Amino acid sequence: MKTTVFLLCNAHLDPVWLWPREEGVAEALATFETAVKFCREYDGFIFNHNEAVLYQWIEQYDPALFAEIQELVRQGRWHIMGGWYLQPDCNMPSGESFVRQALEGRRYFWEKFGAAPTTAINFDSFGHSRGLAQILKKTGYDSYLVCRPGEQDFETPTCDFWWEGYDGSRVLVHRTFDGYQSGYGRAGLKADKYLEKQPENGPYLCLWGVGNHGGGPSRIDLEALNERIEKNPGLAHQTPEEFFKALQSSGKELPVVAKAMNHWGVGCYTSEIRIKQQHRELEGAYFSLEKMAVQASMLGVAEYPERELSEIRKDLLFWNSTIFCPAVPPKIRKNSRCGRLRTGWRLRPGKNWICSFP
Repeated sequence: MKTTVFLLCNAHLDPVWLWPREEGVAEALATFETAVKFCREYDGFIFNHNEAVLYQWIEQYDPALFAEIQELVRQGRWHIMGGWYLQPDCNMPSGESFVRQALEGRRYFWEKFGAAPTTAINFDSFGHSRGLAQILKKTGYDSYLVCRPGEQDFETPTCDFWWEGYDGSRVLVHRTFDGYQSGYGRAGLKADKYLEKQPENGPYLCLWGVGNHGGGPSRIDLEALNERIEKNPGLAHQTPEEFFKALQSSGKELPVVAKAMNHWGVGCYTSEIRIKQQHRELEGAYFSLEKMAVQASMLGVAEYPERELSEIRKDLLFWNSTIFCPAVPPKIRKNSRCGRLRTGWRLRPGKNWICSFP
């Protein structure tokens, strides 16, 4: 029997939010270690996770765990989903920042795992600029999985639809109506809601995991779901790409949405104005610096500062996150690496450029 309810285990984790970077690193290590253990222990279970920055932390702080994840990816038991550097706010960053999110993340996942996801993931953004549809399509994606804004903030005919950009580019979108997590011990109950639906109206996507601070799979949830899988052949652990393949082959005529998906949490776009101003200044300054460095390198005036620019670019992409662009508690902002960023760099002409924040 073909799968009609796709179980997608994930572990939503903001690298920083109501906690500093160190807490985010610790939670990523604990979450990934638990996921590896369950992937080894439970046949058929697939763990899905995105955001290159979290994998970089694992690679840096626990190389042995990182090697285990690489092996599970090769076996198809751990799925690299999304493929971006992290999940950014999808309204305030510039178009070029979105392109860099995709390029930085996709390059990393291809080099380390040989993975090239075709479904983009942005669960937590408070909205999605219409121009993003074009960028997604032209950076290798054919589908997009989102959570916000909900139906009460942005009405659509169905939760599955084609999203059309300004240039006519289209990606297939699924907006989950019941969140990206299930809570501890409640994944089975969440799956039951989908099993009660008519199979012929599927496919359905059921996102589950402890979240909202990592966590991912738990033993009690996995065993409850596996009991249901034994009784319901149409229920299975799967990946976003497999769900969208089933959706496209279902023969459903899906509506076309040709506008931005906005807004949830409107007030977050007007709070902490200095952060937003500095973010936009940082974007402009970085991309200008990059152009100047290319020109200087081509003219033989200076070597291209690849390492320094890479570090700055990753800081910029980290700053793109939902937490930093719309809103972030002042205490966490001051204590975070990105909270100390300032626009502008000191440049010293010569064979090498010195790039630093004043």
